[in-house]
Amino acid sequence: MKIVTYINTKMKILLILLTLMLVAFVIIQIFAMNGQKNIEMYTYQVNKKYDTFEIRNYEATLFTSVKLSTKGYKNSSGKGFSILAGYIFGKNERNEKIAMTSPVAMTLEDSTTMMFMVPKELKKEMLPTPNHPEIAFKEEPAKTVAAIRFGGWANDKKIATYKQQLIAALDTEGIAYSDRFYFFGYNAPYEAFNRINEVIVELQ
Repeated sequence: MKIVTYINTKMKILLILLTLMLVAFVIIQIFAMNGQKNIEMYTYQVNKKYDTFEIRNYEATLFTSVKLSTKGYKNSSGKGFSILAGYIFGKNERNEKIAMTSPVAMTLEDSTTMMFMVPKELKKEMLPTPNHPEIAFKEEPAKTVAAIRFGGWANDKKIATYKQQLIAALDTEGIAYSDRFYFFGYNAPYEAFNRINEVIVELQ
């Protein structure tokens, strides 16, 4: 009888813990979805839609950036995000917080540059000096790009796969493109639903 009571008690405790974890997960996801509504986006105009990709026009935009010696999403994303997030969360000469924007951008090159868009209301001369010496402000010029989208959590294999799909689609359509490819991630790591990722390439 004591054994049965002990097992029942353990099961109840486990059930309570699982319920609390589920409630916490739901609260986090609701908070994340509501937070996304207030995040300023790197806006664009769609020029033309194709079956698997679209052509977009972006205006000239200011970014905070950090160049890393590492290559690839796995090796670079965590370090780059930590450095830039530290800056906008107050690791600067004025301990000033700057609003988060979306997406987080990464160049797909031998060395990776990660970039956060600066909110449109802020000009370069208004920004506090970063504490981290490798953070720079980068003005991205107006550009026309091709973009392909995919869901879920990003990794190097997925990014490479969709990059090749984008290249194949552009070659099929006879659209000239440069060697400047980017990964765009639109979600925080803890967001489980409606995750959006893109591979972008500047057109010639």
